[in-house]
Amino acid sequence: MIRILRLLPTKWVVNVATLGTLGRGRWMPGTIGSLAGLIWYTVCFWNSTFFQFSVLILLSIFMSILFCGEAEIRIGEKDPSRIILDEFCAMPLCFCGIGRFIPQVATWKILFYGFLLFRFFDIVKPLGIRSLQDLKGGLGIVIDDVAAAAVTCIVLHTTVPIFFN
Repeated sequence: MIRILRLLPTKWVVNVATLGTLGRGRWMPGTIGSLAGLIWYTVCFWNSTFFQFSVLILLSIFMSILFCGEAEIRIGEKDPSRIILDEFCAMPLCFCGIGRFIPQVATWKILFYGFLLFRFFDIVKPLGIRSLQDLKGGLGIVIDDVAAAAVTCIVLHTTVPIFFN
């Protein structure tokens, strides 16, 4: 494994991976990271084109893999719960292309529903998502959240027209 971030100070790497103090709380750090990711989605992704969305999500997932992997090494634990950059970066993927439903459904309902679905899939890890955690380093930390977000996106696209119309 190539450790691109090995020269950065440990405090900085861990602070990025834990979103500062957000990941250090004892109360549901993954949920806090997901809420922060939802805010990040509304601020940075909301009005983006598909191309802009794709570039930003791929870049953020790549950076998350790097930082989470390096933080895991520095902390000395396998996928510690205080690393929440993975939830933060995966959350926007839940809402890829969801703007087509916005004129028909209140935005907050879709965001809330997507948030709940993501937390469900991230916690339960069905459909082989759990096995993705076995991958080494940052990829293993991040890819299960990306898969949970992708499943959430599919479920949103199939159920929003049914439940919210």
